[in-house]
Amino acid sequence: MTAQKAYDIDIQEKKSDASSDQNSFQELWNSVKSTFPKLFGEATYKSWLAPLAFKEFVGGRFVIAAPTSFMRDWVATNSKKKILGLLQDLHPTILVLDVIVDKDLKIEKQGSSGTAVSSLNTSLADIEVIGSRLEPRYVFDNFVVGQSNELAHAAALRVAESSQVHFNPLFIYGGVGLGKTHLMHSIAWHIKKCHPKRKVVYLSAEKFMYQFIRALRFKDTVSFKEKFRSVDVLMIDDFQFISGKEATQEEFFHTFNALVDQNHQVIISADKSPTDLPGLEERMRSRLGWGLVADIHPTTYELRLGILQSKTEQLKVDVPVSVLEFLAHKISSNIRELEGALNRIVAHSSLVGGIITIESTQQVLRDVLRANDRRVTIEEIQRRVAEHYNIKTSDMHSAKRVRTIARPRQIAMYLSKALTEASLPEIGRKFGGRDHATVMHAVKRVTELMLNDRVIGEDVDLLKKMLQS
Repeated sequence: MTAQKAYDIDIQEKKSDASSDQNSFQELWNSVKSTFPKLFGEATYKSWLAPLAFKEFVGGRFVIAAPTSFMRDWVATNSKKKILGLLQDLHPTILVLDVIVDKDLKIEKQGSSGTAVSSLNTSLADIEVIGSRLEPRYVFDNFVVGQSNELAHAAALRVAESSQVHFNPLFIYGGVGLGKTHLMHSIAWHIKKCHPKRKVVYLSAEKFMYQFIRALRFKDTVSFKEKFRSVDVLMIDDFQFISGKEATQEEFFHTFNALVDQNHQVIISADKSPTDLPGLEERMRSRLGWGLVADIHPTTYELRLGILQSKTEQLKVDVPVSVLEFLAHKISSNIRELEGALNRIVAHSSLVGGIITIESTQQVLRDVLRANDRRVTIEEIQRRVAEHYNIKTSDMHSAKRVRTIARPRQIAMYLSKALTEASLPEIGRKFGGRDHATVMHAVKRVTELMLNDRVIGEDVDLLKKMLQS
């Protein structure tokens, strides 16, 4: 055999091995992707994840493709981390997940209940699903009620059940992953079921802005106004997105007034209360405070455990109570992350076999648990600040107003706002039942002092580094 022939054979064998490796990763992707409908929900799967395709695995990088940049960006923001975790659980050599765009991939058209609308001249039934298709799992029956969300839940249920407008708008706010979107979807589903003749529009603030800009571009603002001002219920999710967007705010302001004048319901969700949203015009802030403002506080241990138990019933899986209690203790940041952790251990057990134990849970969720262990609590902030200024921790909750106590208390409030996901009312409750306005004042005052008082600026920076280390 000549040297050239031997070289050619070697090259062919290497190509064959590489092809075999890619096939094995294709099979891995197929296996993981098969769990997506159950883990993410059918609606999310069909809308965003079904078109994803495996491209290659090279040097620790697992590459998948989406047919559009919009879909790629959505996956990167909402699902990438969870998908990478599932892949790494099965194949530890996968270090990075890349999502690229492959315009040759085809998107199968959905039925009318899930069609993404491209024309501005669509029917009101189509507008209902612009931007955010209603998730079938997000109904009132699946919403676990606790002390932290009972007001928002009661208000949402009242609005959904009644044909009368009791408060307008209903403004629901809270941190990331605490259940705002679940309540919004629940309201929409309930109205569709109990009052099918009512015209309901549910979409994100981002999509509202997109539709408005598109109407301006094609000089079709009259059609835009008619569509959004002729509905019975307008639901806007993630309202904070239009903060600072003057033209969109202006249009929404007039849409809001038109609907309220007709006694039609407006429901809004955001990550902050109207008084705390930056970049909001004062007249808009005033209008949003007309109705009922209901906040969702960070979850309690009991609520987190109840959510996990409800989730296992929905998934029809058997997870030991000790594991659920472990998760409820360890993952306290938000419901979305908590449910994602449960989905992940269930998927791991389904794909690789074996029973679910605390030990296996710790192994599968090692990255999530490490991240949660580093999270700062308000109680820890109070303790560290009290130690730094040589005062009692109980002074953080007292009514004492002498400067040697009041100033450290304000700094602790400032750090609680900066380092935790707690809402202003929740922070106030942790500081002796103070209201959110007191916390706002403290944050504003400390921000000013940090600019003008070098000692306080250094103190705050030092405390922040100590708490984050």
